[in-house]
Amino acid sequence: MSILSGLSSNFFGLDIGTTAIRLVQLTGSGSTKTLTKYAYVPVDSKVVVSDSKADQQKMLKVIGDLLTQAQITTRDVAVGVPSTRVFTTVIDFDRLPANELAKALKYQADSFIPTPIDQSKIEWAVIGDSPKDRTKIEILLSSVDNEYIEKRLDLLESIGLNVIAFEPDNLALTRALTVADATVPQMILDIGNKNTDLVISMNNAPRLTRSMPTGTEAIIRAAAQNLNVDDKQAEQFVFKFGMSKDKLEGRVYEAISGTIDLLASDIEKSIQFFQTRYGTNVARVIVTGGASSMPEFPVYVANKFGIEVEIGNAWRNISFSPDRQNELLSVSNHFGVAAGLAERNG
Repeated sequence: MSILSGLSSNFFGLDIGTTAIRLVQLTGSGSTKTLTKYAYVPVDSKVVVSDSKADQQKMLKVIGDLLTQAQITTRDVAVGVPSTRVFTTVIDFDRLPANELAKALKYQADSFIPTPIDQSKIEWAVIGDSPKDRTKIEILLSSVDNEYIEKRLDLLESIGLNVIAFEPDNLALTRALTVADATVPQMILDIGNKNTDLVISMNNAPRLTRSMPTGTEAIIRAAAQNLNVDDKQAEQFVFKFGMSKDKLEGRVYEAISGTIDLLASDIEKSIQFFQTRYGTNVARVIVTGGASSMPEFPVYVANKFGIEVEIGNAWRNISFSPDRQNELLSVSNHFGVAAGLAERNG
């Protein structure tokens, strides 16, 4: 499911994040593809979110240099769309024949999405029977502002790229990090720079997606304020000591625990909503991004919710030479979106 989709057997995944730009290219077909290339470069977050032409040109130069560095030869690319730019929801809808379903959804879409229909790109997919009403089906519905997509498309085409798909980051993460064909509910928790993305999937389809306005930036800011240190030192403290109560006399834990607890409260509401709707418990939490690199945070989540926690592996469904395992696992928590995009079947 993507906002814009074409077909290509030779393409790469491009994740334009707030602090880095990452790409992954795979070869082969079927459930397991082979890693060909991956690369990343840090980027100023102010440049990425800026609408000024000068900053956009800087971003394009960074992307162009990255493609050259990685020796990417194909021009076809699948691009991630940040969760803050996409509205994604699961709705119950009347069980209709396929041709009538498309028409009915188009007619009623304005009651489900927050932006005007004529200013939005809308995609949908049937994901199963409604757990609440057997006369209805569940539909995964995504919408994104036309202007954002068109501007990004124009920018990428200006450096010779052919965008075959725009896909929400949370869908790419689900493809890369979850166990294929798992029937038990799995939750992905990805702490980014400004937001935390949460996805609960079941039977290979996202059933609940949320973007929560707490990321590593807020955690680092809390550490800086409560420890009376600058942001750079606070960042070092957060990623060295994290949620450990026995390191540095627990001072870092105490400094950031309030912010972490706010995030945990949002996570708990999502788990409760899912359990109420589907009548089943989340069986596993997969942490990635800042969530996996902050010491003791995975343990905190496991203890807080009584759920099995594992560190996400972006290369879970990708084959590569065994001698690259340490190299790839060391950067895995940053490549979930790019890998998931590259794993698309066209």
